[in-house]
Amino acid sequence: MYVPEHFREVDAAAIKTLVETAPLACVVAHTQDGLVANHIPLLQADDDVLIGHVALANDMHRLIGDESEVLAIFRGSDGYVSPNFYPTKLEHHRHVPTWNYQVVHVYGTISFQYDDRAKRAAVGLLTRTHERRVNGENAWRMANAPADYMSAMLGNIVALRIEPRRVLAKSKLSQNRDPRDVQGAVEGVRSNGNPVLAHEMEARTKRGD
Repeated sequence: MYVPEHFREVDAAAIKTLVETAPLACVVAHTQDGLVANHIPLLQADDDVLIGHVALANDMHRLIGDESEVLAIFRGSDGYVSPNFYPTKLEHHRHVPTWNYQVVHVYGTISFQYDDRAKRAAVGLLTRTHERRVNGENAWRMANAPADYMSAMLGNIVALRIEPRRVLAKSKLSQNRDPRDVQGAVEGVRSNGNPVLAHEMEARTKRGD
């Protein structure tokens, strides 16, 4: 990924937040059949290992060997930025359209687990995290489902772990612009129905990097 220094994201907390808030990763690997890509919800465990699972019917776990290198791409908010958003456009017209976005690339080695314990751990982590966010005290639990049904469902998945080796992150949020143009871009993006991206742009401006 091309990352100019002024767009390089080095704040560990910001990177962790993006991974947590945009958990649907695109996992890319090179196999004997060429490149394969799968979209998989992943969560970071306490040791930063990425945890998830795929369907047993998904050839991913058959095509990718254990300890193979993969790339997990987490994409945050993104959106179009028009030159018309910049106040200085009226002064010199030296602006062109661009696209703002945040993305994290996690390079690591993958391994698959077929045992019931690993699969229950993966499903448990994912459901606890997302159910609590969505339903709070009424969060769904695996124990809510009949035991035989849950066992059948677990039999149809494969757990996976990705051990991170390198992380590369980019936050392209207009931080290289004149302060007036940054604010204009924030207002333009927000008025065009993208408040999440506008918030990230504004937060980066307040951070001053």
